[in-house]
Amino acid sequence: MKLLSKLERYKDFGLLLMRLGLGALMIMHGYPKIIGGPEKWISIGGSMKNLGVNFFPGFWGFMAALAEALGGLMVILGFYFRPACLFILFTMVVASIDNMAGGEGLKGASHAMELGFTFLGLMFIGAGKFSVDKN
Repeated sequence: MKLLSKLERYKDFGLLLMRLGLGALMIMHGYPKIIGGPEKWISIGGSMKNLGVNFFPGFWGFMAALAEALGGLMVILGFYFRPACLFILFTMVVASIDNMAGGEGLKGASHAMELGFTFLGLMFIGAGKFSVDKN
């Protein structure tokens, strides 16, 4: 296991790999939602009803799409990394609750929950030295 212990030296590189992969996937999920326009935003924003928020679903849907797409770019760059993780985390919490409320159960909500826990952890860890924020 001595070989694996040497990977400790590359933890910032590991964070960079996570940022690149997760950020790209978040952009892939968010961009189609942004260009989907107001009908798509209203549909997505309707998920806020599960939190008792029944006003401006278009606004909330657009913000969720922006959190995923722009947040993904910010994660890749490591620019305002922790706020980006926070916005993505909130979006994943709402998505998880919506999946559960929609009858999909834990299995249906697990993808959003996994991403939520990942971005929660990354908020504590930071972006690493290979980032704009360099934290």
